[in-house]
Amino acid sequence: MSDDLAARLREQGLRLTPQRQLILRAVEELRHATPDEVLAHVRGQVSSVNASTVYRTLEVLEELGLVRHTHLSDRAPTYHSVLEHEHVHVVCRRCHQVSSYDPGLVAPVVDALAADGFVVDVGHLAIFGTCADCSGS
Repeated sequence: MSDDLAARLREQGLRLTPQRQLILRAVEELRHATPDEVLAHVRGQVSSVNASTVYRTLEVLEELGLVRHTHLSDRAPTYHSVLEHEHVHVVCRRCHQVSSYDPGLVAPVVDALAADGFVVDVGHLAIFGTCADCSGS
């Protein structure tokens, strides 16, 4: 992804910095992570990275189309790499486990909305409930 990151940054007149590389790699490795989780992961490698750098870099990476975010809780957004296939997030309200499902899961809803001219951004979709482990099923 470094070559893609470097090219996209250059197109915007920005430099490829070690911090940007570390933050993108952290998002890819963590799969679903809040800015604070990305910061903790990056600080495990470089202790001098600060929170504002992580927040600004995540915004830049999202503007460049390299990461996306969704809201999997009422707290900070959760970021994931666009290298992952598009997916629907399913979140357990009790244990906070996040599972990813194929967009086909919500195809009837997407199709019904499309019939009315609405285009669904499935990558931002999060469905909340209780997982099988927490519900005892």
